[in-house]
Amino acid sequence: MEEILVAGKYRVPKDRYYTKEHEWCLVEEGGKARIGITDYAQQELGDIVYVELPQLNDEVEQNDTVANIESVKSVASVYSPVSGKIVDINGELENSPELINEYPYEDGWICVIEMKDSSEIEDLMSAEEYAEYLKELVEDEGEPPEDILHEELPE
Repeated sequence: MEEILVAGKYRVPKDRYYTKEHEWCLVEEGGKARIGITDYAQQELGDIVYVELPQLNDEVEQNDTVANIESVKSVASVYSPVSGKIVDINGELENSPELINEYPYEDGWICVIEMKDSSEIEDLMSAEEYAEYLKELVEDEGEPPEDILHEELPE
């Protein structure tokens, strides 16, 4: 998986779309979108101890809350990057919420949404745009400017 590394510690896979609230959206076959939270979001939350998952077959609109994540630091809402019907949830998170910390882009996904309107993807940021956005956030937080944005070669 090709990715961009921001500030030497935040992974941004190039095959997804992103929101300013730090959700990711991976478009799959059949008009479906797998969603989760970004590496930056899980690091900011700290150790995740509980995930309130959405219900199967619920209809959601873009920007609706689809899940809540509880960490040792706080509780955060996860917003849907797209509108549609929830067709799959990651039940593994019920017993292993730490999967989001360990594998935010792999085993730590939250749900799959059958998109109502695939053109909503155009409202989201590309990996490059999200990496730039993250770079600005990190700079505002006082990270040293050197090596803020780094492109990784494919493995």
